[in-house]
Amino acid sequence: AASWGLAEYFTRQRRMALPSIVLLLTFVSSVTIGAAILGGVVAGSDMGPSEWGLGAVTCFATLAGAAAAYGHWRRFRVPITVAVGTLAAAASILSAAAWAFPSQPDLHGAIFLGTGLGIFAVAMWWDSKDRLRLTGRSDAAFWLHLTAAPLIVHPIFAGLGLLTASVPPVNALVAVGCYLVLADVALTVDRRAILVSSLVYVLWAMQSLLAGIGTLSTAFAISALAIGSCLLLLSAFWQHTRRGVLRWVPRGVRDRVPPT
Repeated sequence: AASWGLAEYFTRQRRMALPSIVLLLTFVSSVTIGAAILGGVVAGSDMGPSEWGLGAVTCFATLAGAAAAYGHWRRFRVPITVAVGTLAAAASILSAAAWAFPSQPDLHGAIFLGTGLGIFAVAMWWDSKDRLRLTGRSDAAFWLHLTAAPLIVHPIFAGLGLLTASVPPVNALVAVGCYLVLADVALTVDRRAILVSSLVYVLWAMQSLLAGIGTLSTAFAISALAIGSCLLLLSAFWQHTRRGVLRWVPRGVRDRVPPT
């Protein structure tokens, strides 16, 4: 209630930059925690087995957070609210999957990837409504891309075994190839979030490929230098590279992404 009241005040004062984000996160997290406490009391008394109760409480709390974000969006129209509400709804799906299939990690990864692709599709819908990126819709799409990126990247690279101590060379090469594909996607949609999210994974893959060159620290230094140099060049020539990539993109897609 206090967060909502302060948001009303800052709205009237037209000061809704950083305070709006802080108040939004406070409001949604407070509603989520309150729903979790309420659900925990009910689950402890009426819902029988603790595992069943925990899964139900988690879903209830995250759905309450999504509903709170929706109400906040309807009133204040803060761009990040769309991503927060979408993330809360996605968390309810992921928690339900983890509760329903506790011993199937491969299925969890597939659900993570599907959820991330769904959020990415929503972000692209928002982007398509403002191709020139002149309104708050573009800001909402930015936060959605930032939310979708780790959900897409983590299952892909985790499935290649990049979270293990030793990575097979073939998997490392595939990981580098996946990074190049993600770079093409980032250039096409003109969003860098998916590149940033995959940096750690591709750095580890490159280090595994170069592990035979000297010591581990030498391989890591060479990998960091190579990736950093490529990213610097890509940033400097982003629009030129993007113009070349868009030549190979189907016209239906090209008409929905920002022009060069």
